[in-house]
Order: sequence, then C-alpha cells, then structure tokens
Amino acid sequence: MKTISKITSIIVTILAIFTYTANAQEDRGGFRLSVGPEVGLPIGNFGDFYDWNLGGSIQGELPILNNDLYVTLNAGFNNFFAKDIKGVSGEDLQLIPVKAGLKYFVVNNFYVQGEAGASFVTNKDDVGATKSAAFIYAPQIGYLFPLGGKNYLDAGVRFEGNSKFVDGGSSNNFFGLRIAYSFGL
Repeated sequence: MKTISKITSIIVTILAIFTYTANAQEDRGGFRLSVGPEVGLPIGNFGDFYDWNLGGSIQGELPILNNDLYVTLNAGFNNFFAKDIKGVSGEDLQLIPVKAGLKYFVVNNFYVQGEAGASFVTNKDDVGATKSAAFIYAPQIGYLFPLGGKNYLDAGVRFEGNSKFVDGGSSNNFFGLRIAYSFGL
C-alpha cells in the first residue's frame, strides 16, 4: 500500500508541475468525446485473486459552467486477469462499467473528476458471482495534453471502488490509468 501511495504522490507532483508550467488555457469548449485504453491494479482482497486489468472506455463530456465544469458519461469494458492459485481454477472477471459524473478543471488543463454508476458482470456464472451488478464510484485526477486545435491526450489516474459481487464477499477496488484521445465536436 505504501508503494501505491508513493506512486500516486509522484504522479500528482508531475501533473502539478505540468499545470504550473503550461501556457494559457486553450479553448476546450463544446461537447467532447474521448476514447482510450485503461489498465489497473486490483488492491486489497480483490488483489488476492486478480493480477491486473485491461480494458477501454468511451467518455462524453458536456460543459455546464464556463468550460471549466463538465458533466460526464462513461462506458467501457474491463477484463481482470485471474491469478494462478494452486488448487483453484480462477476465471477472468469481465465487467462493463457505466458511470456519470462531474469533471472540473482546477487550473489550466489539470482536472479532478468524480463519477458513480454501476458495473455489470458479463460472466457471472463463470466467476461464481451472486449479483449481476455492483455500485461503483471513481475519483480521478488528470491532465489534458494539447495536441492542436480541440484535440488532446487525456491522461488520468483513478481509484475505482466496486461494491460486492458475491453475498458476504468483500469490495472490489483497484487503481487505474486511462490514456485517451479526446476531441471536440
């Protein structure tokens, strides 16, 4: 857990440096879409059974206040790769998260984002889940790197918490990284 805290601190520091050294804010105005891959590391009890995850998502963003505050809608797919545990036949866990939230640009292109929604298990029977869906919440920080015009590279780090997929089980949390191509419409 200490290693994860150190990595998060380093990422926050790097993003803060980019924030203060960036030029004047470009116009991010209007509706935006972003598409990109996601990777993550399960933590806690979830990390006892799964090594890492790989997936992707698409996100729509609509400005509601001065091009600084956006409403977001995000949907994607995540595959959590099961660990090889002696005597246990583990199956990969496959989820479809659907979230809505807010994204606020604090300074220039540095943002904080919070989302909540549901995560649907696509292979419930294979993994022994007793529930088909779980509540999720995901605080995130990130930075938009300008690529020219209204195009950006959106890099964000988040903690995502899922409630239980199994009665009497534990929550399913992970740290994730999303690198997406973001463009204005």
